[in-house]
Amino acid sequence: MPRRLRFLTYNVHSCFGTDRKLDPGRVAAVIAECQPDVIALQEVDVGRARSGGMDQAQMIAAHLRMEAQFHPALHLKEEKYGDAVLTALPMRLVKADALPSSGEPRGALWVELDFAEVKLQVIVTHLGLRGSERIRQTMALMGPGWLGAIRQSDSRVILAGDLNAIARSATYKLVAGQLKDVTSLCNSKPRPTFPSRLPLLRLDHVFIGDGIGASACRVHSSALARVASDHLPVLAELEVERHARSTEKDLLPAYGSRASPRP
Repeated sequence: MPRRLRFLTYNVHSCFGTDRKLDPGRVAAVIAECQPDVIALQEVDVGRARSGGMDQAQMIAAHLRMEAQFHPALHLKEEKYGDAVLTALPMRLVKADALPSSGEPRGALWVELDFAEVKLQVIVTHLGLRGSERIRQTMALMGPGWLGAIRQSDSRVILAGDLNAIARSATYKLVAGQLKDVTSLCNSKPRPTFPSRLPLLRLDHVFIGDGIGASACRVHSSALARVASDHLPVLAELEVERHARSTEKDLLPAYGSRASPRP
């Protein structure tokens, strides 16, 4: 039988709410409303003057009684800003690196979790604002340095984050050509995630690979969530298979192979 996993992705906007109040505890409270097992965070501040020098990844993790892995896409002296994964599951860092960027620096964070007798590979990212830049970043993520290096025969893959891309974009189609959007597996209409007070765009996504299903996916839009950040979190209820199905595909194909989508 598959094991259930509650997975959340959330752009926390440096813990500044739509009321301009800085409050990591409020962000943690929004997350706690969803009771996730694994959390992918974007726009996390560590040691930045604008947010009082606090370590937001560790503060939120402490509120939730979890551990955190953090990667700074932006690192200027002591100031850091980037992505994080929080969980109480056994976790180890696999890779944390920059992505091709021509504007604001962007990166990705890859951790391995022990879950349901398999290795769960979780990659969190926050892609750029320009379409051409997002394409380069997505191609890098699909390539041999990231997803293309993962053996699906003994691992399960989750890619999540703020892709700054809607479903009809080339960026989204590149990812959806190799992984499954959890909303496509659920009997619910995809909902927008940004801006949180009056959502118009679905920018925040959870994609899964072979051996993972989804029983439910929803945008969490509680009263607290609508004020805690300028994005709403996305909660996916996943079903992780313990044993791999027989498949001809052992590695996720790198972008540019025959199985790769074209923009």
